Order: sequence, then C-alpha cells, then structure tokens
Amino acid sequence: MLKLMLACCKVYISESRNRTALESIERAAKLFSEAAIVNKFEDVTYNRVGFTIVSKLAPKSSPGSCPLKSTVFAMVKAAFENIDLEMHSGSHPRLGVVDHICFHPLANASLDQVAGIAKSLATDIGSSLQVPTFLYGAAHEEGRTLDSIRRELGYFKPNSAGNQWVGGLKSECLPLKPDDGPSQVTQGKGVTVIGASRWVDNYNVPVLSTNIAAVRRVAKRVSERGGGLPSIQAVALAHGEDIIEVACNLLEPSKIGGDKVQLEVERLAREEGMTVGKGYFTDLSQARIIESYMKMNSSV
Repeated sequence: MLKLMLACCKVYISESRNRTALESIERAAKLFSEAAIVNKFEDVTYNRVGFTIVSKLAPKSSPGSCPLKSTVFAMVKAAFENIDLEMHSGSHPRLGVVDHICFHPLANASLDQVAGIAKSLATDIGSSLQVPTFLYGAAHEEGRTLDSIRRELGYFKPNSAGNQWVGGLKSECLPLKPDDGPSQVTQGKGVTVIGASRWVDNYNVPVLSTNIAAVRRVAKRVSERGGGLPSIQAVALAHGEDIIEVACNLLEPSKIGGDKVQLEVERLAREEGMTVGKGYFTDLSQARIIESYMKMNSSV
C-alpha cells in the first residue's frame, strides 16, 4: 500500500484590505480540486495575508505537473492582476505583491520533492509573469537563507515615516541577481522569494510600548543572530498605535517552541521596563494542517 504524501505551501501576499483582490485569489485556488486552502491569516495593520495550501503528491509525478504548484501559480497570477504594490502601505516589510512563498513536506513527502516544486514554480513566475524571483533553502543549490536575501534587498528597513512600508521598491535595479525572471523590477509587482524547508512556525509577541528602539533591542537579543535562542529569528514591527510586536520565525519548533519564545521576550522586555501581552501563532500547527486537509478531502 502506498503511503500518503502531502505537501504544504505558505503564500504571503501584500494585501489584506482589498476584498475584491482577495476574493479573486481564492477563486483562482478553487480551480484545482486536489489542493485546498486550509488556513488564511489576515492582518489589516500589516496589510498582509498568509494562505496555507495543501495537496497530495503522487509518488512519481513531476514537479511541473503537481496540483499544488498549479494552484499556487493561479493564486500568484491573480494577485499580480489585482494588486498594485505602488498603492500598498502597511507596517510589515515586503518586497513584492507576492512577497514570500515557502514549501514544506508533510506526512511522507521529502524535502527534495517540495524543493523541486519550488524551483519549477520560480521558473514559471519568472518567465510567464516577468517577476524577478529568488530561491532559498533547499530550493537553492547553495542553501542560501531567506533572511540573507531580504537583507541584501533592504527588506528590514522601513521606507516611510512611522515605521511603515509604502509603495514599491525604490530602485528598478536589484543589488542581487534573481534566480529566475528579469533583472529589472516592475514597481507595481516587486520581487518574489520562493523557498523550501522543514516546518517553520511563526509566533508574534505583542509588547505594550511605542518605543521601537527598545523593542528592537529585545527582538535582537531573543534571536540566534543576537546571541539569544537557537533557531529563532526575530524582528520588531509596529502593530497599531500602542503595540510593537516581536515577530519570530521558529526554524526548529520541536526544539524551541512558542512557549520558550514567550518567556524570553517577557524577561527581556522587563529589563527594558515594558509589559508584554500573550503571543500567538499565525498559522495552524503542522498536525492540525494535516488533520484539516484530511477532513476537507475525506476521499484521500
């Protein structure tokens, strides 16, 4: 008996306020019955939405014919057709209309399988949609990291007052050569970063403060890069008038989970004289995602 293989894709789009655009993206996803959106996380302040899509993988199917890739490509195409990055503003950093796409193996699928899908999708987005596309993780031949690409492209630096990101990328010339697509940026589209990795959790901790410099110190100290928790990446982002979030990527959530991150942010914030609220995950757990997909596709 063949073992069930599932693949997951998380698609982060720079829009959460334009209902017409979001509805068109979701309609595009429904064209492919074998793939399903199992979670959608919208944040109006960040003006960003994250879709989690899951599909079966056939044992010998090619990356190019995978229903997950077809579904994600249709969603990406709809996003570019309905969203203009030059009209976008929000307090979450972004490099493009479709800011980030990441594939994860589920059940019995392998990292190599989802990396193949990521590379095939990058080729299609680069050539068909003419968007500069960058690969990272298992999809990149040298295992380049997501944060290294973002740093080179200026992702972490707000380009407007009030720690906001407004409009498209400021230069049409990229400091880093794309893996696929043109080397020139269309301001209304921006660029897309696509990768493949083991499971990553995203956990945000609200700090009740307006002192962005102090919360940035906390974010740096909680992260591995700043000498803090192993496998944790963190950034401080304004989230409304009186809250700044420490937004964290948990690269090895089975080792360092949200509970440990919460306690460390609380400890570091106390040292800065700040109060911390209860953090939250921006997606379902890996187990819940598999369970949800199986319920939605009971014939699997």
